[in-house]
Parts: sequence; structure tokens; C-alpha cells
Amino acid sequence: MNYAEILVSPILSEKSVTIKDTQNRYTFRVNPKSNKSEIKKAIETLFKVKVTAVRTANMPGKLHKVGRHEGYRSDWKKAIVTVKTGQKIDMTDLPK
Repeated sequence: MNYAEILVSPILSEKSVTIKDTQNRYTFRVNPKSNKSEIKKAIETLFKVKVTAVRTANMPGKLHKVGRHEGYRSDWKKAIVTVKTGQKIDMTDLPK
């Protein structure tokens, strides 16, 4: 798995922007098969920063209803990455 496949997208919610500004932590949606060491290597390689910690969480899919039909969205994984003090990740330079 290459580094671009590990990181799916950034999560830019109100909570994630708050922890980015106050605690220097960035939140990403990642491939569910990736582990913490792969996520750390991908972030350090793609963004040229030093990662001090990685926290992951498996998020369950939510129930989705349309009329009489219902089903579940896919489960997904998120990673909260702490970057060394003084360094920043520019969210506009994300790899495609």
C-alpha cells in the first residue's frame, strides 16, 4: 500500500479545527487496513513534518434511511495525528 492510499481525506469539522489550532493535532480519514506506524510514515513523508503521536479509532457506519428502504453506511477509520511543536500541515497541499 503506498502512502497516497493510506490517507483518504482530511476531516475538517468544528471539533477537528479546534484541536488543530489549540493542540497541534490533525484529523484524517484513513484506510481501515492501515496501522499506526504506516500512518506515521505516510504523514512524515508526504508533509515533511515530525509526528510525535498517532491515535486511531474505528468508526461504525450509521443507519441510512430513504423512504421505506434502509441500510448502513460503510465503517471507516480515523486517525488523530500530533505533530511536533512549531510544525504545521498545510491542508491545501494534500496529495490526490
